[in-house]
Amino acid sequence: MGDIARACHPDAVSSAGQAYLVHPTGGAGVAPGVLVLHSWWGMTQQVKQRCHALADAGYVAMAPDLMGGVVPLTAAEGELELSQSDPNVNAALVLASIVTLRTQTIDPEAPVSIIGYSMGGSWGLWAAAREALSVRAVVSYYGTQSIGFDDLVAPVLGHFGERDHLVSIDDVVEMQAHLKLSGTDATIEWYPEAGHFFAEPEAGELHDSTADALAWQRTMDFLADVHR
Repeated sequence: MGDIARACHPDAVSSAGQAYLVHPTGGAGVAPGVLVLHSWWGMTQQVKQRCHALADAGYVAMAPDLMGGVVPLTAAEGELELSQSDPNVNAALVLASIVTLRTQTIDPEAPVSIIGYSMGGSWGLWAAAREALSVRAVVSYYGTQSIGFDDLVAPVLGHFGERDHLVSIDDVVEMQAHLKLSGTDATIEWYPEAGHFFAEPEAGELHDSTADALAWQRTMDFLADVHR
């Protein structure tokens, strides 16, 4: 996977093949792991802050850089970068990141949880179905998947805005039906006034601080329940 930035401060540098890694008090090998998969906004300060919040809560948190160091300034730039990225490269990076994160946790043989935003949410759901025994739980912020979930064993928490311009309510309902048919423990939380990217300040007016705070609290409660 390349070098890993083992960081205790939000100014750690990330680039292609790197990740932002934060250990809780006590260092490596003392806590379960949570992988954070960012959206097309890249490795932003928000992503790093989420890693620190997870470490403060007692997790080893790692966010791989899926954009090769690029941090788009506009949605158009983000969409362009995403369209030009190689999905096979990102798939390999996500799977390698799971393996790497597990080596930093209290039990290297234990699965890790995933929090993903938009495309990161889609990758999280894909990874949980692809490597079922390696993923303990998935939290997807406005990211969906249309793959089969028959092999998925991890519980799923989804956060979706009812005013999402990229993911329709029908898309979410269809995915939820497939999850239930596969026997997956899936919870979908709806945010009536929120749109896509509501949990990301980089999205400007799309960011909804109230929905963001509520979704994060629900995420932390979900992880605490899964990892207790």
